[in-house]
Amino acid sequence: MLRTTFASSRAVRVCALGLITFATAMLISSESAEARRYKHRRHHHHVVRESYSPQFSSIIVDGNTGAVLSSNNPDAIRRPASLTKIMTLYLLFERLDAGKMKLDTEMEVSEHASEQAPTKLGLKPGQTLRVEDAIKGLVTRSANDAAVVIAEAIAGDEDEFAKLMTRKARALGMSKTTYRNASGLPNDEQLTTARDQATLGRAIQDRYPRYYRYFATTVFNFRGQSIRNHNRLLGNVEGVDGIKTGYTRASGYNLVSLMRRGNRHLVGVVLGGRSGSSRDATMRNLLAENLEKGATKRTVAAISERNPADGAVDVAEAQTASRSTEAEAGLAAMPTTRSIAPAKPSLMAAAAAALPAPQAKVEPQARPEPAPLTSGVIQTQAISSIPGSSEPMKPVKVKTVQVKAGPIKLAAAGPSQPMAPPVTNAIPARPEVAETSSAVVANVADARVEAAKEALRAAMPQQPAGHGTGNGVLGVLPASSLTQAPAQASPHAHTMAYADPAPRAQPQNEAVKPAAPAVVRTGWIVQVGALESESEAKQRIDLARTKANSLLNKADPFTETITSKDNRTLYRARFAGLDKDQAEAVCKTLKRADISCMTVRN
Repeated sequence: MLRTTFASSRAVRVCALGLITFATAMLISSESAEARRYKHRRHHHHVVRESYSPQFSSIIVDGNTGAVLSSNNPDAIRRPASLTKIMTLYLLFERLDAGKMKLDTEMEVSEHASEQAPTKLGLKPGQTLRVEDAIKGLVTRSANDAAVVIAEAIAGDEDEFAKLMTRKARALGMSKTTYRNASGLPNDEQLTTARDQATLGRAIQDRYPRYYRYFATTVFNFRGQSIRNHNRLLGNVEGVDGIKTGYTRASGYNLVSLMRRGNRHLVGVVLGGRSGSSRDATMRNLLAENLEKGATKRTVAAISERNPADGAVDVAEAQTASRSTEAEAGLAAMPTTRSIAPAKPSLMAAAAAALPAPQAKVEPQARPEPAPLTSGVIQTQAISSIPGSSEPMKPVKVKTVQVKAGPIKLAAAGPSQPMAPPVTNAIPARPEVAETSSAVVANVADARVEAAKEALRAAMPQQPAGHGTGNGVLGVLPASSLTQAPAQASPHAHTMAYADPAPRAQPQNEAVKPAAPAVVRTGWIVQVGALESESEAKQRIDLARTKANSLLNKADPFTETITSKDNRTLYRARFAGLDKDQAEAVCKTLKRADISCMTVRN
């Protein structure tokens, strides 16, 4: 009995121990499998993270020469991300520089702008945003809502603004860049290259140094928020003064930087960085490696808009109007070679009209200007006697003088005074009849030259015997009546050329001034602004001379009037007489003094 009980107890213990052993083995096996599965998942996740590597490209350009110092796939197509906002600000700076907007202009916030994805300023529909705050919002926080506010303020809607951006890119030579929005939010059709972004970075700094300084903003205080700049190279790398960062998953980490150290100037672009820190480190290394390669003297011209037809958009109005106005001015400055139109009243009248008028205001009958005559000394005076006077006509013997000007003979009478200077060169030698009546001139004002001469001959009375010999009698007008002629002259009397042996002293305010020669300006032209008044233009010229006196002391300053597309009159402030190198040196100096400047080949 006792033996049976002991055996049963032993069997139970063995079974219990077996169950515990089996359970332990199962638990260990399960944990091992889970560990293997976890390890596999962790390895797979690591492989996925390592496999994400946006395509990398970079370029370093010497800002003084335009030479490429270093590059890695600079022309490969990439996504710009928030580098897009550099072009958004370029168009805004262009509008500010043209005077179409001001830094304190309030821009309305639309519902579309407020709905943009972060990062943003948190703007609400119906609010307004100052231009200066919008600039700082783009530079520091890369605010997408502020970018759309700018786009809508300039072009009406974001799609139209994107078209302006693309056309401006083409005008600057960014041939592989296309924009589809103002912010850089993901869009498969929004593309660029490292080389194109370097071109844009150089252009915005060269053209708008006054506004480019906003890219160096480190902290922006906006409605109680303190917003720091995403560009970590600012303040950490000597000489870096901007300009913009960007990131989307499709683009990777992007950066455009400009560095000035000593007289060297480098422009760097990195696209497709794997992280913000690695991107920044890559940029630091590229700038450091290429700094000594940079030139110390600027030899490259500022980037110009090479395709004006593609870049002729509203925000580029000042430059496009400048080219068309210069072309018109050039045509106007060319010497006139056309002959006198047949509708002119007479050759002598044409000669008189071509000479400068006396200072005293006379209201002549409106008619087209004849071709100018540049030689000869011809006095001009209105016809003074009018036929049909109520006074009885009495023949009076007077002294007559014969004057030769080619085959033309002219006679005039007047009181005895000092002899007038003789005619040294007259109009082209053609038969002509002396005009002695303003009424006759008025009757033939619209006739052709030949018909006018015949009419004049028919209207002239038969000359007495001895005409032109010094012994004749001059018709019906007493010589004394000529002294009162100016007061009696018809305001519509046509000015004619004549020789008078005894001219009356001409009042000082009616002195005839010699014709001013056409001003011909040579060399390159430097423009320092297009202002709304001539006084402002002259002040800008004085300011430019103060800032660059040694470079402009021999330049020819002048102002030039133009009419913009919105019918505003602007006054250009310019300097002429420079060569290309001098003009570029002047612009470089003035831009450092925050004076806008551009060079124009004359």
